[in-house]
Amino acid sequence: MIGAPAPVGLQGENTPLANTERRRLFVLEREKLFRKGIASIKAYVPGKPMEDVMRELGLTEVVKLASNENPLGPSPKALQAIKESLDSINYYPDGACLALTQKLAQRLDVDPEGIIFANGEDNIISLVSKTFLNEGEEMIMADPSFSSFEISARAMGAKVIKVPVRSDFVTDLNAMLTAVTPKTKLIFLCNPNNPTGTINTRQEVEKFLAGLPDHVILVLDEAYKEFVEDPAYPEGLDYVRAGKNVLVSRTFSKVYGLAGIRVGFAVGHPDFIGGMKRIREAFATNRLAQIAALAALDDDEFLQRVVAVNKEGREYFYQEFDRLGLPYVKSQTNYVMVDTKKDIRQVFEDLQREGVIIRPAYIWDMPTWARVSVGTREENKKFIQALEKVLA
Repeated sequence: MIGAPAPVGLQGENTPLANTERRRLFVLEREKLFRKGIASIKAYVPGKPMEDVMRELGLTEVVKLASNENPLGPSPKALQAIKESLDSINYYPDGACLALTQKLAQRLDVDPEGIIFANGEDNIISLVSKTFLNEGEEMIMADPSFSSFEISARAMGAKVIKVPVRSDFVTDLNAMLTAVTPKTKLIFLCNPNNPTGTINTRQEVEKFLAGLPDHVILVLDEAYKEFVEDPAYPEGLDYVRAGKNVLVSRTFSKVYGLAGIRVGFAVGHPDFIGGMKRIREAFATNRLAQIAALAALDDDEFLQRVVAVNKEGREYFYQEFDRLGLPYVKSQTNYVMVDTKKDIRQVFEDLQREGVIIRPAYIWDMPTWARVSVGTREENKKFIQALEKVLA
């Protein structure tokens, strides 16, 4: 076991202060064994689980609007397919996801050799960084945006360049282009952006792409694509079909409601995807996840219902935020950013006592803002009632 000698004055002492200092030194010694840069990474902080809040506060019912989950649950067709396949989980899954790949390739009109599946979109992001980033190269992303971009790049020893969003909370592609250097390898563009919910238009993205040098790969994270209503939104797959240095990543977690079983995928040129497949885990997407995703692709009725419920919920939030005099960002996703005008840490704690969990935006250096997922009509009303109470 690796240890460190106690500093002078702590030898033999067993006080809380001495134990804390001793523990700190032990941690520092162990961190010397990490890959360079790992110790400086801030771990991803997920939304707080409902079970934790109920246990801590003695509540029997909690509404979670923190993680952009589907309030209608999973696709019914996916759920039925899982139930019918439970007795097959003693078998390994298809490591190549052949059936799912063929079906998705036909649905998206892309080369099946240009598709890769993984254990959620987070795993796709990690694979991208592992495949393309060398130590000392640069990755560019918006600030704020999805933290997994930064974590995966820093883990590979890359330099992360964060470009602040514009005053309207839209990703600043002009500033991103200015930030490109000969060392730039990847640009992660979350479109729609998480957490702001804003999009970059087709015109903006195509102008941006035209200005990128050949040594740069643009990764379009389109996790919330199905919720977008703006006709100016670009189709990322068009750039893949045109042979651009573009990778498109998407997920079954949001509109299909399969967040708990993790199904993410990327589409790109077969050469890019081939490189990612070389280092993908042997069984990156589990058996039930593949079965559920296959069934979900046939559940267009469910998808349309989810989108309709989400649109209604967004409009309700806008109406209520206007009534309460709270600034917010118009969203193209299943969540809305709102300025509570108060310390969001306190608002977050107070809302939990009312049985509502939201995502406090201090983690993105926005001390009075929150990101609120759209829930069912009843969940949305409970949130507004609780918010009005704690702000008062």
